[in-house]
Amino acid sequence: MKKIARRSVEHWTNSDVFLSDIDFLVIGGGLVGAASAWHLASAGTKVWLCEQASPGHGASGQNAGSLHFQIERRFLEREDGVGREGEQTAQLSRLAVQDWRDLERQIGRNLGVHMEGGLMVAHSAQEVRLLEAKAAREQAMGLTVKTIDRAQVQALAPYLSPDILAANFMADEGHADARIIAPAFADAAQSAGARLLDATRVASLQKRGALFEARLEKGEEIQTVTAAKVLICAGIWSPQIAAMAGLHLPLFPAPLTMNATARTAAFLPYLIQHVGRRLSIKQTAAGNLLIGGGWPSRLHRTGSGFDFSRAPALVPQSLTGNLQTAVETMPVIGEHELLRSWTGITAVTQDQLPVAGEFPSLPGLFCAAGGSAFTLGPTFARLVADQMLERRRDEADALLSVASPARFESLNGFMGR
Repeated sequence: MKKIARRSVEHWTNSDVFLSDIDFLVIGGGLVGAASAWHLASAGTKVWLCEQASPGHGASGQNAGSLHFQIERRFLEREDGVGREGEQTAQLSRLAVQDWRDLERQIGRNLGVHMEGGLMVAHSAQEVRLLEAKAAREQAMGLTVKTIDRAQVQALAPYLSPDILAANFMADEGHADARIIAPAFADAAQSAGARLLDATRVASLQKRGALFEARLEKGEEIQTVTAAKVLICAGIWSPQIAAMAGLHLPLFPAPLTMNATARTAAFLPYLIQHVGRRLSIKQTAAGNLLIGGGWPSRLHRTGSGFDFSRAPALVPQSLTGNLQTAVETMPVIGEHELLRSWTGITAVTQDQLPVAGEFPSLPGLFCAAGGSAFTLGPTFARLVADQMLERRRDEADALLSVASPARFESLNGFMGR
């Protein structure tokens, strides 16, 4: 990679007259941003990681931590009912399985990663047919998914409802502790030489010649930095950052609800999902049962749009609907006290596929955001870092082709670049 001349700046200043040339600016300190900074810094480059709050403050730390490598229910809701978009991410899922299995060794920390298997269950004959079609496609793509019948479900997980007719089982699925993943990556990035700028917002981003110039603000302190390449992975704030550079990044907010029961003795080693209903269940190392699955919460509004600075409001119907679905799937849950419910905001594209890679109309600007950003996050970070480092670039481009922002080029063709 071609190096650029640098002038070191060690302190903030109350003016923006100093420029600090760095190799990479990573905007967003969630899982993907912190992991990308770690990969980039480990390659011996000069990296700044800019986070408006603290690492993992946003969606990376608010989700329930599912590692769901099967085609998700949300893709199966489409008109064709076979999860074509989800199938396109199967190759990434295979890579993500190995990335997660090796993560704690690489980071050198316990991240609460448990991968003992996942069950996607069905209550009706129609849902069973959907499971069978899904499994056939997944097997063709190299995923180790098999369909098991009612008796096999009960033998494997006797705490599930006897009304469940069948399930898809994948031995590689599981969960991780979402609260500690991003901070752990941020610590690893700093140990590798990256500089973390927390409580820092990006006030402007534009390309000047061959470099990108960003104005960073931390309270009343201001600094302008130039970088050879920039990665935007700021979750729902990513479209605002891309707009500063003059590009469309069509991500939409998806406010969701999660629930946790009081602690109980360990009994659930699997991730539980439902093929026809919004549901995910897993048990933490501490014993809490985490219940989610995509039930909506409600965004707060401002005069001109939505307020992403506030946690979404809880929707009572989502709370009761989620818990009822959980009890109908796993009756024993009804015996446990609900400890707390919380909300968070993730970001999705219209096709619900993630977006990761370089913007063709603005070389040097990369992004990583959208659906499956926890499950596929370490893999996105590794592959985008390879792209930015021009390391195994052709392989990374091919693997990320399904998520490439190139599919939005028709929008950016009107931006007068």
